[in-house]
Amino acid sequence: MSGQINSGVSEEDQRRTPEESPTQSPSLSSPAFPTHTVSGATENSYLTSSGEFETYFDNERIHIPESENKLFSFRKLWAFTGPGFLMSIAYLDPGNIESDLQSGAAASYKLLWVLMWATLLGLVMQRLSARLGTVTGLHLAEVCYRYYPKVPRLLLWIMVEIAIIGSDMQEVIGTSIALYLLSNKAIPLWGGVLLTVADTFTFLSLDRYGLRKLEAFFGFLITVMAITFGYQYGVSKPDQVEVLKGLFIPGCSGCDNRALLQAVGIVGAVIMPHNLYLHSALVKSREVDRTKKEEVREANKYFFVEACIALLTSFIINVFVVSVFAKGLFGVTNHEVHERCVSMNNTHSDVFQDNDELVDADLYKAGVFLGCTYGITCMYIWAVGILAAGQSSTMTGTYVGQFAMEGFLNLRWKRWQRVLLTRTIAITPTFFIAFYQDINDLTGMNDLLNAVMSLQLPFALIPTITFTSAHKVMGDFRNGIFTKVLASLLSLVIIAINLWFVINFLNTTLNGQWWAYLLVVCCGVFYFSLIIYLTFFLVAAFGINLCCNIPIISKHLEQTAYFLDLKEGMPEAATM
Repeated sequence: MSGQINSGVSEEDQRRTPEESPTQSPSLSSPAFPTHTVSGATENSYLTSSGEFETYFDNERIHIPESENKLFSFRKLWAFTGPGFLMSIAYLDPGNIESDLQSGAAASYKLLWVLMWATLLGLVMQRLSARLGTVTGLHLAEVCYRYYPKVPRLLLWIMVEIAIIGSDMQEVIGTSIALYLLSNKAIPLWGGVLLTVADTFTFLSLDRYGLRKLEAFFGFLITVMAITFGYQYGVSKPDQVEVLKGLFIPGCSGCDNRALLQAVGIVGAVIMPHNLYLHSALVKSREVDRTKKEEVREANKYFFVEACIALLTSFIINVFVVSVFAKGLFGVTNHEVHERCVSMNNTHSDVFQDNDELVDADLYKAGVFLGCTYGITCMYIWAVGILAAGQSSTMTGTYVGQFAMEGFLNLRWKRWQRVLLTRTIAITPTFFIAFYQDINDLTGMNDLLNAVMSLQLPFALIPTITFTSAHKVMGDFRNGIFTKVLASLLSLVIIAINLWFVINFLNTTLNGQWWAYLLVVCCGVFYFSLIIYLTFFLVAAFGINLCCNIPIISKHLEQTAYFLDLKEGMPEAATM
């Protein structure tokens, strides 16, 4: 029987399969992956590790203390606390902060409910991502390596890298603007871009002091953001009744197309594609005995509680930002802000033209506005918050880049090499724009980057739902019918919203150039073909075998033997 199964496996998959027979993982009703079958391999993984190439949790896993209280233990919650807060940083990156302030300036408090529901949608998907890493001992990229054929797997990796680089560019932009404000123009924008390379290497050296200290430092950066943006909230004194109405009364009466587009942009900015890959890897840093179902179930519970707390914290910070600029910039013209800045002798007053157009807010103008309206101290406090957002997001982006490379390619680089590659790609276009153009062109890049990252969402959502729904991957912890339907519908809504956002962005930027439309059509055909291809595997994971009758798809399913509940007659101990 074993020979019959392996006969359908490609040569590459045979190289990925250990020689020994896999041992059954008792945490599942049927085995997901073999455990400890390769000398030097990481838990439940075929990836070999060496001290030179270890990821940040390979040589240190957090011990989970015993507790007499089986229902809930704060000691255990504290031990599990860390991955969720690192994940939540993606909800607080400079791109999100800019989206928040723009929604406040465009629609006042009326889009706060969109922010709340987008965060809840993100929580649903983050829960699935964390469960995948907890149950299998593998993060999402590693599971993709074992289950997808080579070509689509490489295409997925490219899409994830595009999302990582796009996010990294936003973080570079945010950090350079923060330094520009803090130095009162002494550090030029291009100088701030270059400084982001050095400071990233400096911060990455912190993980030498231990995982808990690194997580504590991220917690410190989140605290800085909470204090700085919370201070702005306290100074500006938004209308609390309007804040509550914006949160709990859906709708946007009287909103124009600008506000509608901003509502779509909130969803795209909040739910980051590479964050699902990151969270599934971070949960591996805790000691969980996957031979015991109770421990796996307990880990899932505490990781979910921690994720709820972390995303609640990030949501409150985002509400601070939206409310501050809903109070201060909604319906305000450039002339009004310009007059305030001139009266305050603010050296950045020239950023607001003396006209009657509504303020087109961005990170830089937001800081200047705060300084001109509430005092120069507020401008510097705002800059400190943006700097914390940029630095924390940069560090997590570096980690997810390394996870993606070692997962999709089974390739490990030294961390400084990975940082150098990603940061070089990110800063090159950013540097030239900062050097040869003005700050408005630099901040305007965020709209383009949000559109790029929105396009990458399906390549994180579809694999996440696929593998967490597959019995042969998750065993008894696979998604139930309700979760499958809910996650699928939410993903369809998110993907549709983001595609609408991208289409609107393209309509405003292509300017009727035929070659640009031709290029978009060609890319669109490739893009949707890959999505449809991945969707077939999602349908297969749901136990619907109709895709097995399609020649090309069935060929791949036969050759790689995915066992996503497709072949009931095969023995449960079979591997790929």
